[in-house]
Amino acid sequence: MRIRTRADTTGSKIHSRTGPTARRKLRLTTLGAALIALLGAYFVATTGSASAAETIVSQGKPTTASSAEWEGTPASAATDGNAGTRWSSAFSASPQWLQVDLGSTMAITRVNLNWENAFANAFTVQLSTNGSTFTNATGTLKGNAGAQNITVTGNARYVRLNLTERALTLYGYSLWEFQVYADGAGGPTTPPPAGGATLLSYNKPAFASSEQNDVNCNPCTANKAFDLDPATRWATSSTTGWVDPGWIYVDLGATAQISRVELQWDPAYATAYKIQVSPNASTWTDIYSTTTGRGFKEVLNVSGTGRYVRLYGTARVGPYGYSLYDFNVYGTGGAPNTPPAKPADPTFPATRLVFQDEFNDPAGTKPSTAKWTYDPGVPQNGEVQYYTENSNNAQMNGQGQLVIEARKEASNGRDYTSARMNTSNKFSFQYGRVEARIKVPKGNGLWPAFWMMGSDFLAGRPWPYNGEVDIMEVLGRNTSEAYSTLHAPQYNGAGGYGQKYATVDLSQDFHVWAAEWDSKGIKFLLDGQQVFYASKATVEATRGPWIFDHPFYIILNLAVGGDFPGPIDASTPFPSRMLVDYVRVYQ
Repeated sequence: MRIRTRADTTGSKIHSRTGPTARRKLRLTTLGAALIALLGAYFVATTGSASAAETIVSQGKPTTASSAEWEGTPASAATDGNAGTRWSSAFSASPQWLQVDLGSTMAITRVNLNWENAFANAFTVQLSTNGSTFTNATGTLKGNAGAQNITVTGNARYVRLNLTERALTLYGYSLWEFQVYADGAGGPTTPPPAGGATLLSYNKPAFASSEQNDVNCNPCTANKAFDLDPATRWATSSTTGWVDPGWIYVDLGATAQISRVELQWDPAYATAYKIQVSPNASTWTDIYSTTTGRGFKEVLNVSGTGRYVRLYGTARVGPYGYSLYDFNVYGTGGAPNTPPAKPADPTFPATRLVFQDEFNDPAGTKPSTAKWTYDPGVPQNGEVQYYTENSNNAQMNGQGQLVIEARKEASNGRDYTSARMNTSNKFSFQYGRVEARIKVPKGNGLWPAFWMMGSDFLAGRPWPYNGEVDIMEVLGRNTSEAYSTLHAPQYNGAGGYGQKYATVDLSQDFHVWAAEWDSKGIKFLLDGQQVFYASKATVEATRGPWIFDHPFYIILNLAVGGDFPGPIDASTPFPSRMLVDYVRVYQ
């Protein structure tokens, strides 16, 4: 393992760590869709009541279909809350449909789908109040293998998918999950504070039964649970604190009326715990109690009065102690600190151009150092190239494109060279649309990428705590597939949260990859079609903290060999070229 210095402004695309959360940065395999599906099942089972603003209303409701492939794939399997079961239709070229009866008319806001590889190339979402007359709530949509998030507006008791064109013409249609949401917008979200409630716990004094502060967690002190930084956490001490009970409390500064508590757990969570209040930090009153704590994100509606609020754990999952990324207390009164203002969400389509490079300079021109930082050095991931100084392997071709070239040539003890460049210390942004038009090379062992790193990496925060957004990764051995993936403390390496998706041969022409990013999540698109949606609320409820609400910078590179793309061989062409027509950011 090579530890990167702060001067290394890109960051490692693979890090190994000691301790129970160590990961190696591999990507989702062909089992990726099933992994996401199983996590989706956990999300459905554990977060159905988490949002007062928007609720899943289809789970367990009567579901019918035009056909079923066999008795093991009935219509009801798409709405049973188990993303390991699926509905599949007959292998018919005629239109098919899948329909759920919600039981009463509701204000529909969203339909979430989790397709198997046999998705629909064309379909519409339809609504009805009587089950016989349906109206289209969307235009014609195109599915994709994996998750698909669709905004819908209308009142209906019956919601139908009208499926008119198959992606795999030898088969029918197949869905792991068909989820309908009502009453709200924007995906399964945390409810807003009720009754004018205010965040009371931000940066207030905190105390705990013990604190971990060592090489594995430095520091994991009590105050980290109240700093609104989802990448820092409190943990009980590994030497004295892996015992029951374990507790943490916050001093709100004055008496307050407590109405809600939000917990974002580390994998070391409490299965049995209480939320307590106190006027003096010595006499405590229970306002919430559970013996079925499930970890991840828990939103608790409570009612109590006190200056001090405590989480008191009495049973743990696994052999470790207790650990929380966030412990947020809402209510009225107290002596709250005002948290930092957040940027407003962009409205998509975003149109204000805030960064661009069209690469229109004469042939041989190097990338502009006013926009790009050259990033030389030896990479990780088992790659075999050396990234050359001064971007020697990157230049304009005089036809409006940047050429990043992988060559078979010796440099700094390596037999191959390539280039990596980024906008660190030049440009970073939070929220908006970032896009690039790219033509990727074909060949075993080649690994082109268009991605982003959290800018706090530049200030010394290590990967993956700074966050990584892989907008596009393609493996040269199969340029008819691409990957879009997020990496964070609790989901990185082989466990990264993302999607592999099949497409045309991407090496034959230019294609536009984009990410549309706001405070609710990140939508990944290829040539204008959504290929993956990472919902903040879904991630918090199924994977761990969302660490993408801060500035990021952009990276372009072409790697050679490594753990993910596999080795080069005699058939790998050199030089190989990744062509970039433009990079643009809109807000």
